[in-house]
Amino acid sequence: MTIQNEILAQIKKYDTIVIHRHKRPDPDAYGSQCGLAEILRASFPNKKIYQVGENVASLNWIATPNEIADEVYQNALVIVTDTANTPRVDDERYTTGKYLIKIDHHPNDDVYGDICWVNTEASSCSEIIVDLYNSLAKELVLPSRAAAMLYAGIVGDTGRFMYSATTPHTLRIAAQLVELGIDAPLINRKLDGITESVARLSAYVLQNMVVTKHNAAYIVLNRDVMETFKLGDSGTSQIVPLVGKLENVVCWTVFVQQKDQSYRLRIRSKGPVINELAKEYKGGGHPLASGAVLASADGIDDYINKLDALAATADSAAI
Repeated sequence: MTIQNEILAQIKKYDTIVIHRHKRPDPDAYGSQCGLAEILRASFPNKKIYQVGENVASLNWIATPNEIADEVYQNALVIVTDTANTPRVDDERYTTGKYLIKIDHHPNDDVYGDICWVNTEASSCSEIIVDLYNSLAKELVLPSRAAAMLYAGIVGDTGRFMYSATTPHTLRIAAQLVELGIDAPLINRKLDGITESVARLSAYVLQNMVVTKHNAAYIVLNRDVMETFKLGDSGTSQIVPLVGKLENVVCWTVFVQQKDQSYRLRIRSKGPVINELAKEYKGGGHPLASGAVLASADGIDDYINKLDALAATADSAAI
């Protein structure tokens, strides 16, 4: 039995299914979670299907989470999408269900769940959800609403198909979703649009970013800067790709100060593998897109030196 059929067997077994994703969600977290929920609602109309987690207003155009009571988890199947490790799962009640399934595309450093399906070759978890549907198409339904959510997740995680995780298979999956009649241009505009606050922060970043000797780049966004632009931590996600638009920049990090004075690090690369560096700082992720944490500003200089050393290993011809 394939892992897809194992997952389907569990889906058929339970009348209640609760789907989780990671904290501080991005379009792929929303798209994979809610796209799967819509597939299951269309395929099994008599089942109770819920999507839970923090409500992020900027992603409400994709979907909104459900609020459910603790009792709902009794005898429920729980599925967690797009979440590499257990501390990142949004809503700790995911452990209180009867059976747990993990579906993800990040490196599988934290193996959890009764079934764990991880495909690190996939561009996004949304791509994996479409693969799940395609392998079980005789028994599942893919409505256009789910297709739109999954397309948003794929486009979001591939950076409009600019990142190396984009494969011919990714593009075929995207075409399949578009053929279902979704409004792809509208979704693309939604993903590309920014608020006035983000636009002003973008200008600040371009003026204040630092490029090191070997073309690593970084910007430190302290709490006072965030308050000036009236943005929280989630509001900074859209400026992360901006630093990498500089042709000479090889890898880069956006430091975002948190309320406890620690820093969240958003780390990206055009070539050098950066997830091992992220692991040194209580983080991890993809080889070219990771996250980490610094306890205080005291560690920034040491981190930048390591990032610059990684940039020095880059093959400039391949960037």
